[in-house]
Amino acid sequence: MDIFSLILLGIVAGILAGLLGVGGGVVIVPALVWIFQANAEIPSTHIMHIAIGTSLATIVMTSISSISAHHRRGAVLWSIVWQLTPSLIIGTLLGAVIANFLPSDGLRLFFAVFILLVSVQFGFNVQPPPHQLPGRLGMGIAGCVIGKLSALVGIGGGSLTVPFLIWCNVHVRHAIATSAAGGFPISVSGTIGFIATGWHVSNLPTWSSGYIYWPAFVAIAPASLLFAPLGAKLAHTLPVELLKKIFAVYLAAVGIKMLLT
Repeated sequence: MDIFSLILLGIVAGILAGLLGVGGGVVIVPALVWIFQANAEIPSTHIMHIAIGTSLATIVMTSISSISAHHRRGAVLWSIVWQLTPSLIIGTLLGAVIANFLPSDGLRLFFAVFILLVSVQFGFNVQPPPHQLPGRLGMGIAGCVIGKLSALVGIGGGSLTVPFLIWCNVHVRHAIATSAAGGFPISVSGTIGFIATGWHVSNLPTWSSGYIYWPAFVAIAPASLLFAPLGAKLAHTLPVELLKKIFAVYLAAVGIKMLLT
């Protein structure tokens, strides 16, 4: 394993988690896929499962650091977090079960299309007309959809939660901070789900628990934990909208490369 690449990956993921509220998974998953392809111990039939599961495990640490940084600035809307949490957990566990039944190539194509759609949303700021926060049922449905899609692509839900909250007239900085908090139940339940669904798979690498590959986690998680507060600080000082457009170009390139891999 390329330890320096993994540490650098953790640094970038941590900064993005705090800065854009994306949880880092959109960076971690494709990078892990490309790193794992060079590792003979990682079975090709489960590369995407392991990349997604490991990504979710690292987001547990990133989200804790990011939540703390945003909370100190009073930016997290905890009432919305508590409304979304139960359905986020349910949706994420369901997504982990669905992912287990999909082939690695199927998950790769799903991830690629998802990333391309996210790049369009980030780049062109695609938003339907503003709306108010839905009631309990609507929040439950939204949380379940966000959780399920997050588990299928290994993200903390920020690329889904942030646009949803902005659509509901939540200020962008509060949306980013609240999304970071929502990434914690997604990542914890996703980690549990991918451990459970991969527990009896026989050809997984040493030092893995289900679809979580701990050597990669140990390299990525501390770096992301340390650098998430920096991203949160930058979110309150840098032109986030401009950065989102730049990030959209990167996502489009990643999505195209994943389609062609």
